[in-house]
Amino acid sequence: MSSLQQLQNGSDIRGIAISTTDYEANLTEKEIPSIVSGIIHWARQTQENKYQNGTLTIGIGRDSRISGETLVNAFIQSAREQGVNLIDFGLATTPAMFMSTQFEMFKCDIGIMITASHLPYYFNGIKIFSAVSGAEHDDIDYILSHTTPNTNGRIGTIKTDDILTPYAQDLVQKIKNGMQTTDETPLKNMHIIVDAGNGAGGFFVDKVLSALGANTAGSQFLEPDGTFPNHIPNPDNKEAMESIKEAVIRHQADLGIIFDTDVDRSAIVTKSGHLLNRNNLIAVLSQIVLREHPHSTIVTNSPTSSHLKVFIEHLGGKQCRYISGYRNVINKAIQLNKDGVNCPLAIETSGHAAFKENYFLDDGAYVIAKCLMLLPTLIQQGKTFDDLISTLKQPVETLEVRFKLSGQHFKEQGQRVIQDLENTKIDGFQIDYENEEGVRFNITSPYGNGWFLLRLSLHEPLLVLQIENDEMGFMPSVLKTLHHFFNQFDFVNQEKLRVHLNEENK
Repeated sequence: MSSLQQLQNGSDIRGIAISTTDYEANLTEKEIPSIVSGIIHWARQTQENKYQNGTLTIGIGRDSRISGETLVNAFIQSAREQGVNLIDFGLATTPAMFMSTQFEMFKCDIGIMITASHLPYYFNGIKIFSAVSGAEHDDIDYILSHTTPNTNGRIGTIKTDDILTPYAQDLVQKIKNGMQTTDETPLKNMHIIVDAGNGAGGFFVDKVLSALGANTAGSQFLEPDGTFPNHIPNPDNKEAMESIKEAVIRHQADLGIIFDTDVDRSAIVTKSGHLLNRNNLIAVLSQIVLREHPHSTIVTNSPTSSHLKVFIEHLGGKQCRYISGYRNVINKAIQLNKDGVNCPLAIETSGHAAFKENYFLDDGAYVIAKCLMLLPTLIQQGKTFDDLISTLKQPVETLEVRFKLSGQHFKEQGQRVIQDLENTKIDGFQIDYENEEGVRFNITSPYGNGWFLLRLSLHEPLLVLQIENDEMGFMPSVLKTLHHFFNQFDFVNQEKLRVHLNEENK
C-alpha cells in the first residue's frame, strides 16, 4: 500500500496535518498535488468535455482547523495549474459543500470540504462530492491510485464566494415551509441556544435561528478556533453534551443545539436537560418520518438499543440494523428504496442522519431543521421534545470497551474472535440473528437482561464491545465471562476491560 493510499478513511481522505510528539504529518501541502490530480482524473470520467474546454469547476471549503487554510491554498494552486476553475468558499460546512453542486448560482462540478470532523486539531482530511452524491470507498481508492498530473494547456481561474448565506437561506425557507407558516419570525417566542464547539456551525445562530426570530442568548463557542479550546465538537462526546446541557439549564432555554466541527452531525438538549443524541435522537427523528411516511423502514447502524426496535415498531415502522459507517447505512437505505421498500431515513448512533428528501445527505443542520418544523405541532398539542421519547425505555447500565489487536492481520484476527464467540455456547447468552455486523447476543439470567455486540472497528485495529443492561449490577458478571473467553487470544489486549473490572470491584 502506498503512503497516499494509507490516507483512505472509508469514503473520505484523512491524515495527520500537523506533526506532534506522537505523530508525523502525512497529509500536508506536499501530498495535496497528488490528491488533486486523482480528484481531477476521477472527475474527468464523467466531465471530460468540461475539463478539455476549461469549464470544470471545483468549489472548496474548510472547517476551523488551523491547518485548513494551508491545505486549501495548496489545493487551489495545484488544481489551477491543472486547468481547473476554483471557487474558494472559505469557512464552510460539509453539507453546504455538497449543496455548492446543487445551487444554480454556483453549479460546481465537484465540492471539496477540508475537514477531519471531531478529531483532534492535528488531524485533517478531504471529503469529496459530485452533483450526484458523496464519494464512495471505491472512488477514494481510484483517486489515491491515479495521481499523474493532468493538463489541458490552461491555467484555471479562481474566485471567492460565500456558501453559508445561501445555504442558511435555503434552510430558513425549508423550515417555514415545513411549519406551513407565512410568519417571517415563527420562532419569536422560543429561546434556543447553540454550541458550535468552535467549529463551523456558528452561522446557524444569526443566519437561521435569529432570522426566524428566536432568542439565542447564551449560545456558546461560536467563534471558529481550530485548537478546540473548550471541548471536542462532537455530539457523541459526553463532555460536549454535558456542556450544552449545563448551558440550557443555566439560561433556562427552551432548546439546546450542538454541532460537530463540520456540521454533518448534531444533537439536541431539551428544556429539562434530556440529551437527544444516539438512540434518543433516532427515536425523535423516527417519530417525525413515521408521521410523514407511515409503515416505512428506518436504517440504523448495528449498535442501537433493543428498546429502539420496540419503539419504532410500536409507531408502525420497521428498523433495519445494518453495518456501521454512515456511507454504509445511507447506501443500504438507497438500495432498499430501489428494491421498493420505502426508507425515508438512514441514521447512525454517532449522529450522522440522512433524509431521502434531502439527497440522502448527512446534514446536521437539516436534522435540526426537521425538529424545528415539528415545533408548531408540539406546541398545539401541549407537548415537548421530552414527550417524544417518554415511551422509549432506557437501559439502566451501558458500557463500551475497545480492545486493541496486535499484529498485521488484525481484521482476520478480529473475525476469528467473533466467529469463535458465535460458536461458543454460554448459558444466558442467546445469539440475535437480526444483525449484520460482528456478533450480537441477547442477555438473560444469570447476566441480567439486555444485550451486547462485539464488532470490528471500521478503520482501526480494534474490537469494539458494546453492552446494555436493564438490571443494575450485572455488568461485572458479563465482563468476567467475556474476559475468560478472550484469554485464549494473546493478540487481544484486555487492558481496558481489566480497568472496568477493577472499578466494579472497588
